[in-house]
Amino acid sequence: MANLSRDSQSEGAVRWYGIHTRHQHEVSVASILSNKGFEVFCPTYESVRKWKDRSKKLSMPLFPGYVFLAEGIEKKLLIISTPGVCAILSFGGKPAVIPTPEIQALRRSTDCQYKLTPHPFLNTGDRLRIKSGPLAGTEGILTRKKDIYRLVLSVEMLGRSAAVEIDASLVERPPGARPQ
Repeated sequence: MANLSRDSQSEGAVRWYGIHTRHQHEVSVASILSNKGFEVFCPTYESVRKWKDRSKKLSMPLFPGYVFLAEGIEKKLLIISTPGVCAILSFGGKPAVIPTPEIQALRRSTDCQYKLTPHPFLNTGDRLRIKSGPLAGTEGILTRKKDIYRLVLSVEMLGRSAAVEIDASLVERPPGARPQ
C-alpha cells in the first residue's frame, strides 16, 4: 500500500500536502483517505526485524507519522475527522504545500529496484543530480557509508529524509550548484 494514486503523469500540476498521523497509523490513514476519494501517497520500505525466536520482513512507513495528500485540502473537516489523523501540516495558518519535485523523487525511488531506507535529515552537503537510469534528473544530497553511496531525498517541510542506494558514477552537479 505504498502508493495509492491515479496516473503519476498528471502529477506535475498536483499540489501535495503533508498529513500528520498518530503513531503507527500511516497505512490505515492512507487507506481510509483513499476510500474517501483522496489521492494519497504513503511511501514504505522493507525492513527485517529480529526477535529471539524468529525474524520477519516488514513493510515500514518511510516517514513515520506522515502521509501525503494530493489536492482536496479544501475538504479539511473530512480529512481531520479521519481516524488516526492528527493535523494537516501548516505554515502561517495555511496548509503548507510540499514541492512537487520532492514527491516525484520519492515516488520514482519507491517504483525502482534500488533499496530505499530512512535517513537522518541533512541540512548541508553537496546537492547532486542523477544523470542516467530510472532515477535520471532526481536531485538529492550524496552521502557515503562504507563503500555504498546513497542519494538523500529530503522533504524539508517534514524535516525528514530517505536515502536510496546508487552508483556514484551516475551523479553530477546540477547547473549552478556550488560545492559546500
